[in-house]
Parts: sequence; C-alpha cells; structure tokens
Amino acid sequence: MEKKETVLVTGGSGFIACYCMITLLNNGYKVKAALRSLKKTELVKEMLKEGGITSFEDVSFTEADLQNEAGWDNAAEGCRYVIHTASPTPNTDAKTEDDFVVPAKNGVLFVLRAAKKAGVKRVVLTSAFGAVSYGTLKDTPYTEEDWTIINDTVAPYQRSKTISERAAWDFIQNEGDGMELSVVNPTTVMGPVLSTDYAHSIQIIKQMLNGEMKGCPKLITGYVDVRDVADLHFRALTMPEANGQRFIAVAGEALSMLEVAKILRKNLGPVACKAPEKELPNWMIRVLSVFNPKIKMIVPHLGLVKKASSEKAKKLLGWNPGSAEDAILAAAKSLIKFNQI
Repeated sequence: MEKKETVLVTGGSGFIACYCMITLLNNGYKVKAALRSLKKTELVKEMLKEGGITSFEDVSFTEADLQNEAGWDNAAEGCRYVIHTASPTPNTDAKTEDDFVVPAKNGVLFVLRAAKKAGVKRVVLTSAFGAVSYGTLKDTPYTEEDWTIINDTVAPYQRSKTISERAAWDFIQNEGDGMELSVVNPTTVMGPVLSTDYAHSIQIIKQMLNGEMKGCPKLITGYVDVRDVADLHFRALTMPEANGQRFIAVAGEALSMLEVAKILRKNLGPVACKAPEKELPNWMIRVLSVFNPKIKMIVPHLGLVKKASSEKAKKLLGWNPGSAEDAILAAAKSLIKFNQI
C-alpha cells in the first residue's frame, strides 16, 4: 500500500474547507486542518461526521493564524499539497479595510512561503468571484480573464480577495521555484450546512425564511453548491491541466435575490411563507444602510448584473456542477434540520 499523501487545508473550520476535507478523505488522502485555535477541533470533527466521515485516523489538526507567520512552517511540514481557504469573511470581526486586506494578503504569503520550504508540489487558493467582476461593468459573462479593478466602488472583502490573489500569482512567478498554483473563484456558495456555524452566504436564506428580509435588494449574481466547489478544488489540486489556472465556480445563470426567494416559496411550502415577495428600490436600501453596517456592505453591488461563466472548468477539468436551485434548497433544508428557521 503506497503512503497516503497529506494535504494541508487552512481555515479548517470553514464551510468550503470542511467539504474539501470530506472530498479529500473520501479520495484516500490524509488531511491536516489548520485552525486559528485548536479549541475548534471538536466542532470540525462534528461537521466532518455530519458530512459522512466516520474515521479520523487520517485527520490531524494544527494551530496557525493569518495574523502571525509563526505556526505556518509547522503546519506545512510533511504536506504534499495545500488548499488555502482561510481568509477574513464578512461575518468575522473585520470592520476596516485593513482588517480584511492585511490578513488576507499576509496570510497568503505566510502559507506560500511555508509551503515552498516544506517542498509542497501544488497550492490551491480559494479566491472569490469578488476578485473577478468588481470595479467594471460587462454585458457578457465574466470569465477567468477578468480581474476586479480596485476603485472606490469595491468593498473591502472583494478588495481583499483581489489583492491576496494577485499576491499569490506574483509570489509563484517571482519566488515559487517551480511550486504550482491553481485558483478557484466561487460565486455565492450554497448547499447543506454541517452545523449551526456556517458561511455568511447562507445568511441570505436564513433571513428570507425567518422573515428578517422584508423585501429583496436588487442583487443579481451566480450561485453554486459547496459540494461542487469542493469537487472543483480537488480537480484543481490533482489534475495536471489545472496548474497555473484560475477557475470560476458557478452553476448556471445568475439569479436575482427575488428569484431565490421564489425558489424557496415554490418548493418549501408553508416553511417559506415569510420569504419576501417584492424587490426594494435602491434608494431605500441606501437609506437603511446608514443605520445598518451589514446593509451598507451591499450598496456598491445594487443593480449590478454579475453573470459568470464556468465553461473553462467544465472543458478543462470535466467539472459538472448541479443546479443553483438544488444548491439553494439544500441550504434551506439543512437550516431547517439544524433548527435555524
């Protein structure tokens, strides 16, 4: 029996990270999960169990923080591959631009430097569609050739993903010494949650079903199932064709928030009776944003249509995602299961 290869997965308690670990374990790899605090070890094990993992003999945990380079050398030691999902997200304590950008960029560089020292073959970076489609307007779908143009309309989270992804490509080009890099740029990630600790993107569904969202802002973007995102990470990690490439993860056409609400109402019956039935005008969202920092974050995106193409991942890697509707409903049903609605 050949020795199993070990993959370091950073941000190990995250939504995408947990599904990446499940995919890796199901495909015969060992996983080393990097956590900001080892206090989250049991939570991660519970989430992996919820995702169908029954044995933890191929799972280990290590402590490492995006704010501190110490710990990353130890994390990368003995690993053949790295999936770097860790980055500040809108549901963290990050408030100012530096709270997003500095740890995102430094964290990428800490991980890449440690990976290079450890002799890692390939790193897969979880970037975001936010590094592709902001600061510009396009009628046609965005592709991997597009990059966010940083200007005053680009919010701190999208700015941080753009700057950190650029830093990763620059490192590979200038200091990589042959280490490989692939990047995955997911759109809005849905799919079944694994615990009551879940991604900020799922909050949309929770707010709709709980009646917190009385009307929908005019936001139109792509959606994708977290299980398909994990599958794309796995392909980006293991397939030779993926080296040096970015891949947008999106399932089908862009949907408005109102279309998402309609999917919930159509399929979930009385459970979705509080889901919004109307769109709110942009001026109203802008007024509300003065009093609510979470609403303020969406103001730059109002009225923009963010179409995306995943043709590259399909053609080059044979990726075949499920539908956005199924991903949205899976998220909703899992929230109901965990008594979040």
